[in-house]
Amino acid sequence: MTTVVLADDEALLRKALASLLPLEGEITVLAEAQDGESAVLATLRHRPDVLVIDLEMPGVDGLGAVAQIRRERPDQVILMLTRHARPGVLRKALKLGVQGFVSKSAEPAHITSVITLLHEGKRWIDPDVSALAVVDDCPLTEREIDVLRVTGEGYSVADIAARLHLAQGTVRNYLSHAMRKTQTRTRHEAARYAREHDWL
Repeated sequence: MTTVVLADDEALLRKALASLLPLEGEITVLAEAQDGESAVLATLRHRPDVLVIDLEMPGVDGLGAVAQIRRERPDQVILMLTRHARPGVLRKALKLGVQGFVSKSAEPAHITSVITLLHEGKRWIDPDVSALAVVDDCPLTEREIDVLRVTGEGYSVADIAARLHLAQGTVRNYLSHAMRKTQTRTRHEAARYAREHDWL
């Protein structure tokens, strides 16, 4: 029997998976979480064999939750559900040690079989997810992406520097590089441009 915590902000999808996964295989759903913060709490409390987590969630997103969980449970097995895996996101998730990626449109039977594979110590990335992620036309560095992501949340240069543990001058340099690469005039335009091109 494989134990699972399910984290997804779409209640309908989460409830459907919670009902269907145990019917498809030897799976017990220990808890459900509707956002990143509760995903962290549920995972640390219930210690599941596999955490099944959505990439895009309000507040703390899937990657943020995984980063927090990794600090407390470095060996936690994680399956990430995604609608559109951007190259930078896939790279970051793999760096965080996510073992599996499955499209949110996958059949419950497929998700069940991937959960079982991961529990056995294997890895899995859906072909359509990896195909999307290979097409990498993003000219921005990881750090420039980090700075633009925080900019997009409305923070000042001083706030960004504090949040990312960088000097304010360094943040300004990253922002000016990003503005040049995106051919935009302000950091907010650069952040919007990057988001529209699925680089954040």
